[in-house]
Amino acid sequence: MNGKNRKDIKVGASVRIVLKQDQRNGKLTEGIVKNILTNSQNHPHGIKVKLENGQVGRVKDVIEAN
Repeated sequence: MNGKNRKDIKVGASVRIVLKQDQRNGKLTEGIVKNILTNSQNHPHGIKVKLENGQVGRVKDVIEAN
């Protein structure tokens, strides 16, 4: 699943995100979703989330949905 649809992302899901500073090089960071920050149902660049470790970025891949 890609991270463009809010319904595909749940709190506690394992995801890969791109951080703001990594948008140019495309480096992905893996983590567990703590909060979903985007209110709209979909977003062309990915739904913005906060991970349990405090990092914020846009979801590129959903690894495992809970």
